[in-house]
Amino acid sequence: MPSLQTALPPELANNVIRLYRECLRRAKYVGHQKQNTKLLVDMVRQQFKNNKNETDPEKIQKMKDDAARGLINHILYEAERLSGRKFSKTT
Repeated sequence: MPSLQTALPPELANNVIRLYRECLRRAKYVGHQKQNTKLLVDMVRQQFKNNKNETDPEKIQKMKDDAARGLINHILYEAERLSGRKFSKTT
C-alpha cells in the first residue's frame, strides 16, 4: 500500500517538524472555530512529545501516515464545507 504522505507536498511529508507545525496550525484553526484551541493544540503537542524518542522506522512511518491522514481528512472536510459539494462518495 502506498504511503498516504504522497498526497501531501514532499517538503511537508518528509519533514517531521513541518508536519508538526502543520498539525498545530490545523489544531489552532479548528480550535478557534469550536472554542477549544488550547485543548486541541495540547493534544497535538502531547502526541508528538510521547513519540519523540521512537527509533523504529516502521512505527515512525505509521505515525507520519496517521498524521498525514488526519490533515488530508480535515482539508477535504473544509473544502466540502466551504464549497457545499461532497468530494467523497459514501456507500
